Amino acid sequence: MEPPPLVLLVGLALLGAAGLTRSLTITSAESAFEKAQGERVTLPCTFVLSEEDVGTLDIEWVLIPADIQKKEETIILYSGDMIYNHYYPALAGRLQFTNSDPKSGDGSVDILNLKSADTGTYQCKVKKAPGVESQKIQLRVLVKPASTKCSIEGSQEIGKDIVLKCASQEGTPLLYYDWRKVVTGTQGLPATSVLNKNTGELLLKNASKDYSGTYSCVASNRVGTDECSVELNVTPPINTAGVIAGAILGTLLGLALLAVLVFCCCKKHREKKYEKEVHHEIREDVLPPKSRSSTARSYIGSNRSSLGSMSPSNMDGYSKTPYSQVPSEDFERTSGQNQTIASSKSDFAHKIGDITVV
Repeated sequence: MEPPPLVLLVGLALLGAAGLTRSLTITSAESAFEKAQGERVTLPCTFVLSEEDVGTLDIEWVLIPADIQKKEETIILYSGDMIYNHYYPALAGRLQFTNSDPKSGDGSVDILNLKSADTGTYQCKVKKAPGVESQKIQLRVLVKPASTKCSIEGSQEIGKDIVLKCASQEGTPLLYYDWRKVVTGTQGLPATSVLNKNTGELLLKNASKDYSGTYSCVASNRVGTDECSVELNVTPPINTAGVIAGAILGTLLGLALLAVLVFCCCKKHREKKYEKEVHHEIREDVLPPKSRSSTARSYIGSNRSSLGSMSPSNMDGYSKTPYSQVPSEDFERTSGQNQTIASSKSDFAHKIGDITVV
């Protein structure tokens, strides 16, 4: 084989020299971060300048959207010894350069109080003509498990299958669950237990009295954990026959009491109705007494009419008028009452005689 021509060797040497004297270079290597919500993160962007880089230094951070059809958004900029951080409202007050003098070779930025919405791809662009360099960094903000709740499903009876459930209301998947029985000296689970780490369900088959106790569940992901506990009390089966018999007896007693109340109400109603009917019959059978005052007035009036024609010559005839002419139906009384009436008539006759004599 013939050696390469001299011109080719010279060309290769020149290219190598150009590579060695390449301008601006970004030296930071980390390209992915996972942080918990509420924490802070430093996105690195350190660089080295060359003597050939004589232009104005610009350091620009942009957020690359997941949708490739959308434009990149500038979030912070260093240019002409000035910092501009008003571009992206979602990070207002939470984004800053790590070094107060980025031209020293550190264009890293800090994001404070991270939120799940901060997840995305960030890019650092460093420019100093003729040098231009950039680097992308993936940031994922995870939410720690929180508000984890434990519960029991199924009857807590000996011989039954019992399911302990554990679920976090908050937390970035993937979440993992782990159960343990809290006992002095050991934290092991019953031998018949079956645990599903993804769903958080713990199945206790054919439960016995020894299964009773406190069980604790720990929910976790890559950035944190949360815990809850529940008390299990396995008891003997309930006497179903006794419960049913008691329920039947109680129902019968209730029906009997109701029947007695209905009977008493009906009896009371019949008695009141009978009293009203008897009272009404008595009032219909007894005739009301006739007005005695009207009869007496008519009799006295007739006598008074005859007084106008009285004279000494006819007084004898009037005094001898029998009282039996008075209607008997108006003066039917007892013997004592008749005597009283007779005496009153006699007095009335004497008075008439006295008046005549005068």
